Amino acid sequence: MKSEITFLITFSILVWSSGYAQTPNFTPNGGEFIFNPDNVPCLTDTQKQIVLAEIKSGIQQLNHQNKLSYSKNSVIPHPLFIWPVKKKDGHEYNDVWGISNYVDQNAAYPNQILDYNCGNRTYDVSNGYNHAGIDIFNWPFQWKMMDNDEVEIIAAAPGQILGKVGSRPDRTCTLDNPNNWNFVYIQHADGSVAVYGHMKQNSPTTKNVGDMVEEGEYLGIVGSSGNSSGPHLHFEVYSEIEWNGEGQDVLADPYAGACNNMNTDTWWQNQKPYNNPNINAALTHSAAPIVYPPCPTQETTYESNDFETTDTVYFAVYLRDQQPGTSMTLKILRPNNTALYTWNFPLNNYYNSSYWYWNYTGVTNIPGEWKWQVTYNGQTVTHAFNVSESLSVEDNLLKDTSIYPNPANNLINISTVKKIVKAEIANITGKTIKFINQPSEGIKTINTSNLSNGLYFLRLEGDNYETKTIKFIKQ
Repeated sequence: MKSEITFLITFSILVWSSGYAQTPNFTPNGGEFIFNPDNVPCLTDTQKQIVLAEIKSGIQQLNHQNKLSYSKNSVIPHPLFIWPVKKKDGHEYNDVWGISNYVDQNAAYPNQILDYNCGNRTYDVSNGYNHAGIDIFNWPFQWKMMDNDEVEIIAAAPGQILGKVGSRPDRTCTLDNPNNWNFVYIQHADGSVAVYGHMKQNSPTTKNVGDMVEEGEYLGIVGSSGNSSGPHLHFEVYSEIEWNGEGQDVLADPYAGACNNMNTDTWWQNQKPYNNPNINAALTHSAAPIVYPPCPTQETTYESNDFETTDTVYFAVYLRDQQPGTSMTLKILRPNNTALYTWNFPLNNYYNSSYWYWNYTGVTNIPGEWKWQVTYNGQTVTHAFNVSESLSVEDNLLKDTSIYPNPANNLINISTVKKIVKAEIANITGKTIKFINQPSEGIKTINTSNLSNGLYFLRLEGDNYETKTIKFIKQ
């Protein structure tokens, strides 16, 4: 029976390791991710005036048509919001967002900032822009999540659509972008207005100006239209809007806090903590998981849930609002739920988003369903992945089967002495994107012209159920 040895290693990490000669390396890769590091303003002064004009135009148009739901004679409390983003139904991540910026309460500039909690999680710029909304960004993979519609914008409160645009480009990364954003503007029963900006192109609701929406109803997809450094929702609230010469434009900050000079009470049904530590995802990858390319290129994530016993597995965790002086407990669990490795990883810095990963080769040596388990801040997230037996050359009846060319262009040829009856192409996330079943004539070529450039996995099956998986690159 394999003996179990307890090691006490650097920075008091407690480790259990069963049956392996060398001590596993628990030093992680990764670190901080900073969204909008250059403080790109969400709106120029000109664009801000356009937004207010669009809101007022919608109010006046609906009022002229006797379709405006809001009545100036009604005196009712402001709405209480639910959170305005949610993950797509069925999406495997534990959560999908982080907060980079709150409303700037200090009207002076530059670099004179103050958020509702008397902190500095906001920004302004030298031309006088003070951040006027809440920036909720996609995390952990902002562009992949946008492209796959994985983060939805929903109505924080019921109301009437005053305006919407969805046709503008959504992969912008620059200041003073000539195009304004894609948006939906909603007026509530008390007359207040919520602005939902930076939406993905062609994603806004199919409802029209004047239509009513319910709390939690789909409005669009988080995108990067207008002035933006990446996919995020800019959520901005006005407690009052001037129109027809009455009233004034009054900005609100939905959060109650000691340094909120705009309003005294919260606009949230359940106000989230200022710092809100969370495990956004615990994932396994087939290669180093995080490559953040220049905006607006989609990330290469190498997500995978299927490995062979000899493979290298990358175990990654993605955090929101990482707090200094805390730690994570990490476990790799065998199919029988015993721990291969257990260790603690201390967190020494505050990061509003961070990622950490470890990689091990050949340690998942038992076929079956393994688990990668992360516990942080009282929360445990468990990610399951599959390990299959690695076939020896003698056992693999398709050992002489190969493909060419690789990298491929528009056609893959299969070189084999066996009859291939099924072929399946999966992307790097494991999602099947092409399946061919030709039991009679067999498969000799595969058309790849409709595939985007990138890494894929081709699984071939012979007429006696032999299988072989081959990695290939489409270019």
